[in-house]
Amino acid sequence: MNSKLYLIPNLLGNDDFRKSLPDFNLKIVNQIQIFVVENEKSARRFIKTILPEKKQSELEIHILDKDTSVKEVHDLTQLFKRNEPIGIISEAGLPAVADPGSKLVRLAHQNGVQVFPLVGPSSILLALMASGMNGQQFSFHGYLPIDKLERKKVIQRLEQESRKNNSTQIFMETPYRNNQLLQDLIQFCQPSTSICVAANLTMDDEFVWTASAKEWAQKKTDFHKKPAIFLLESY
Repeated sequence: MNSKLYLIPNLLGNDDFRKSLPDFNLKIVNQIQIFVVENEKSARRFIKTILPEKKQSELEIHILDKDTSVKEVHDLTQLFKRNEPIGIISEAGLPAVADPGSKLVRLAHQNGVQVFPLVGPSSILLALMASGMNGQQFSFHGYLPIDKLERKKVIQRLEQESRKNNSTQIFMETPYRNNQLLQDLIQFCQPSTSICVAANLTMDDEFVWTASAKEWAQKKTDFHKKPAIFLLESY
């Protein structure tokens, strides 16, 4: 097959795309008419932001999100037979990283389709870079349980893993529950455990701070509805 699958990074928020995306990405997107996306409305808005002259009416949009069935994902492989470039766009950050796009990427490899990851922002890696925590060994865990008792068990397990393996533990939360997660970290972690919150990365009001659980308890913060990554490290 001559199809090519391009992994197109999205913005992390309403930031200036020129701060996060190289011109090369724009040239690639301008050549693509077939897109597999998490959300059609936001994907179209992203394309219009970086390429306002690109005709939206000519775009062919296919959905791949957390609710897409196994059969529907396999059906998307029919696109490979058209020998045209295809782009995957996530809701934010890098496609296929903490993102359902990885399912199509795997099928691309199985079908002999060349995959091209493009350079762009990753909230996970940007947070790790800025945290001052161990960047040699780290784990990303996605979302923690909502149930408070289960969340407590997971937080304490991650704290133990960090201490045992000298590793950074990374996770996230739905933005409207950020404040509650931070309070749970303060409550359930040892006072000396380091916690980092990296919020609104790449935006003008970007905030990154690493401190002990004890120090966080004394700091006034509000991360409500702000996209954030949380990291912890225990010694």
